[in-house]
Amino acid sequence: MEKGRDAAAGCVKKVMVAIDESEYSYHALIWALDNLKEVIAGSSLVIFATQPNPDCFHTYGAHFGSSRTSNPIPAGRSLVSKVVEQKKELSLHLLEKARSICLNRGVKAETITEAGEPRELICNAVEVHKIDLLVVANHPTGFPKSVFQGSLGDYCSKNAKCQVLVVSKQE
Repeated sequence: MEKGRDAAAGCVKKVMVAIDESEYSYHALIWALDNLKEVIAGSSLVIFATQPNPDCFHTYGAHFGSSRTSNPIPAGRSLVSKVVEQKKELSLHLLEKARSICLNRGVKAETITEAGEPRELICNAVEVHKIDLLVVANHPTGFPKSVFQGSLGDYCSKNAKCQVLVVSKQE
């Protein structure tokens, strides 16, 4: 029998919870801590937060009475670096909050943050860190976003190389 895995019971060895600043992701973390106690207690818990790429373009509208045009103008390096630093600080704060939630429940967790497209980073982290179970929150999305982009849970269930558990918050 492999260390940390009970083959007969089908228990997972390494669990990762993807979080963001929403209440839904913290609900998913707490749900996982409360409902997967036995799995997490004998394994490794990873909490992952992404730092989305900054929107580096600003759109300027025309003055009243002139033609309606907009030109994307690249932001200066100092503005972009400031936005990147703020997003990194936010991610580190989110991870610290999540770590304290885990410690209050007697669970030690490893925290990881990376910058880029969240969907791709989460699925990549699953492979790199050899995750057996990915826990993500079900965020309610509006009609256009769900039709054109789909949900994070859908994307991860199709692309992550592990089992994916999508946790919904009951309203």
